[in-house]
Amino acid sequence: MSSTVGLGVPVPKMLPVAGTWTLPFTAYLLLLGTRVMYRRVKTEKYIGDAGDDKPDAKGKKIDPLALDSRCHANFVENVPLAFVLVAIAELNGGNRTVLNYAMATLFAFRIAHVELGLRSGDQALGVGRPLGFFGTQGFLAGMAAYGTWLVKGYWGY
Repeated sequence: MSSTVGLGVPVPKMLPVAGTWTLPFTAYLLLLGTRVMYRRVKTEKYIGDAGDDKPDAKGKKIDPLALDSRCHANFVENVPLAFVLVAIAELNGGNRTVLNYAMATLFAFRIAHVELGLRSGDQALGVGRPLGFFGTQGFLAGMAAYGTWLVKGYWGY
């Protein structure tokens, strides 16, 4: 599980878990970004979030461009920190099976947040929205705690 650099010096693969999950997360990010661009072209609104309207739970209008923009932004706000936390845990000897399952769970939470939550109907209040939000928050808190636990010996505990 190593590759060679320069004159044949073997270098181990340092972050195989984080590397494994870059493709699915990036593919979904590209889908979210493409939806925003499609909506911008369709509505001819190239700056800002103004687009077509549809009613929300209180009779107000949900702007589809703003909705797609928030789906994309919510992903971008959470996933990079998740990758940093997983990389820290992995570099400090975290169990790779646990980390893989955790990343799979986070991927499911992020998809649920958008597809079963924000985009699930006219009101953007599907069950996936709280599931994705609280699941992601739990992931971030849990992974931060796991990373801290892995280095507890550094602090003398």
